[in-house]
Amino acid sequence: MTIPNVITILRFILVPGVVYALMSGELDWAFAGFIVAGISDGVDGFIARQFDQRSELGAYLDPIADKLLLVSVFVVLGHMGELPLWLVIAVVSRDALIVGAVLLSYVMGNPVVVKPLFVSKANTTAQIVLAALVLGELAFASAIDNLRDALVLLTGLLTVASAAAYLVAWLRHMNGNGESDPTRH
Repeated sequence: MTIPNVITILRFILVPGVVYALMSGELDWAFAGFIVAGISDGVDGFIARQFDQRSELGAYLDPIADKLLLVSVFVVLGHMGELPLWLVIAVVSRDALIVGAVLLSYVMGNPVVVKPLFVSKANTTAQIVLAALVLGELAFASAIDNLRDALVLLTGLLTVASAAAYLVAWLRHMNGNGESDPTRH
């Protein structure tokens, strides 16, 4: 097993710790765990590229670990009333739709290769920044309301735009009009 895969697995283990810390009011520990997970994501990516330790397992595990952490934090922050429910539903629904579409295309014998779109990368960045901001505000008992409100709106817009972009790409693929269609010239 490669070092990046070990680091990614440790990120999986951090998720319940961050959730537990949030739910038990240990907000500084939740913030620290989130930051450590973010740093470890960068470190495992750097090691994988720099020392040619990329693996197929890592290509699957890394984004799953990232999404598990983000979705878990969003759900708990929504439960705590720190994020609006509509945003939490949008974030979770988008990810569920993507996973469902990938599984459905596989079951139908027309597997799709999910390629991150620019809007998706922007969405993930907005989600990370928003989660880190809210966790930081909670950990340090401070508030940056205007920034939080702007990030909530931006994240919501990017989440919807990303879901729509993936849906269009998936529909094209399933209808044989997508880039991943080997018969298309």
